[in-house]
Amino acid sequence: MSTPQATGTGTGPSTAVASPPVISSVSPAAGSTGGGTLVTLTGSNFIQPSAVRFGPILATSFTVVSDTQLTAVAPPGNGTVQITVTTQGGTSNGVAYSYAVAPALTGITPTMGPTSGGTVVTLTGTNLLAATAVRFGAANATTFTVVSATQLTAVAPPGSGIVQVTVTGPGGTSNGVAYGYVSAPVPVVSGVSPGQGPAVGGNTVALTGSGFTGATAVRFGSASASSFMVVSATQITAVAPPGSGIVQVTVTGPGGTSNGVAYGYVSAPVPVLTSVSPGQGPVGGGNTVTLTGSDLTGVTAVTFGSTPAASFSVVSATQITAVAPPGATGPVQITVTGPGGTSNGVTYFYVGVPTLTGAAPALGPVAGGNTVTLTGTNLLGATAVRFGATPASSFTVVSATQITAVAPPGSGTVQITAVTPGGTSNGVAYTYVAVPVLTSLSPTEGPLNAGTTVTLFGSGLTTTSTVLFGTTPASFTVASDIWVTAIAPSGPAGSVNVRVTTPGGTSNSLVYTRVAAPGI
Repeated sequence: MSTPQATGTGTGPSTAVASPPVISSVSPAAGSTGGGTLVTLTGSNFIQPSAVRFGPILATSFTVVSDTQLTAVAPPGNGTVQITVTTQGGTSNGVAYSYAVAPALTGITPTMGPTSGGTVVTLTGTNLLAATAVRFGAANATTFTVVSATQLTAVAPPGSGIVQVTVTGPGGTSNGVAYGYVSAPVPVVSGVSPGQGPAVGGNTVALTGSGFTGATAVRFGSASASSFMVVSATQITAVAPPGSGIVQVTVTGPGGTSNGVAYGYVSAPVPVLTSVSPGQGPVGGGNTVTLTGSDLTGVTAVTFGSTPAASFSVVSATQITAVAPPGATGPVQITVTGPGGTSNGVTYFYVGVPTLTGAAPALGPVAGGNTVTLTGTNLLGATAVRFGATPASSFTVVSATQITAVAPPGSGTVQITAVTPGGTSNGVAYTYVAVPVLTSLSPTEGPLNAGTTVTLFGSGLTTTSTVLFGTTPASFTVASDIWVTAIAPSGPAGSVNVRVTTPGGTSNSLVYTRVAAPGI
């Protein structure tokens, strides 16, 4: 152990001053949030340290190896902290130490492989970025590559049975995901459909045979398929890579590589689409559309976005009819695939089913003719508005949430509906109201000044909105469908016509006479 040198000035006794410690590095620089990681600090002046801290927290324990090195056990913590060492000479500089969360695995693909190892598996999860080891049971992966914080690939070592695959990082070791070593039969390919495709690749082919479970590769000659999916033990779909001539398609699985079946690359024109009619339809699908273009002969697939058409028929080299599959509201690109490749896309809109939330006014005359405002959603492109089974006399689409329509003649209460390419809406009630009729007044005369209560008798008075004495509105109370009471307004002597107005129209008039008081 070194001894601090004495320093001082003047004639008094000297005082020993120790130099503060200095930390130059820490290894490892990260560890588990639960603590317990043994870290090594290197530097200088680690003479009789009294404390090692991770941020403000004391190390669980520490050991001085020499004046230039000590080891410490990290306490629990999180985030990035500064490690410091304190001696009689003071407190050192800080060096960064990060608390890392242990990796977690959520999936592995493929989940099985041959006992001889060599299968490339993809592990998904979280906190994988700083992985230091991948193990299949107790055996280390042959190699592994960290792709991102959520994915890594590893080559399985030889093994047997079912093992747990784990990933170790600075934060600890992950949970395990199961991987099975299997002794599998060699796959057999018996057919490929279609048996040819464009030299540019990109078309989907279906392989039939046996022993496809756990397939790890599909090759067209020496080129790997652009992608493939194991549908079952007897079927695989694969996307052909670019190529030329006739090649052998093979499947590799846990049991080995299959026989080959012939697939021919052909030079054919790429189909071209120029239009689709109609260009929109309901989200539920089911409507037939006509595609026009060129080089459509031999088309093997029609897709709406990524979804195959429910069915399609090649009419000619320039026309295809297809039944739209269900889809989400919004635009998709329709494409067709033939021997020459996949066409450009033409836009098709999936339209949501319209909904109606209100009609104003909700009443009107049996003769029709009044304008009704409909509110709702998905109303753009409306092709019809119906009052019951009767089309509106006319209508105007104001926006996606509003339509104005002129009511046709009708009677009773009917349901108003709107029809768009997305389908037919729910109904909202609309009531046809008969024209009101007045049969008598009581009394039929009164003074010039206001205040006389007049009872109006008739029919169709329930929805009365106005009572007029001449041109002057009167206050009124609806008693029932057959009578209304009104307060006669003031006016000059003489007769005036009394009438009422409802949503069904304006009634006939009855005469009310104002009589001047006799003179004195």
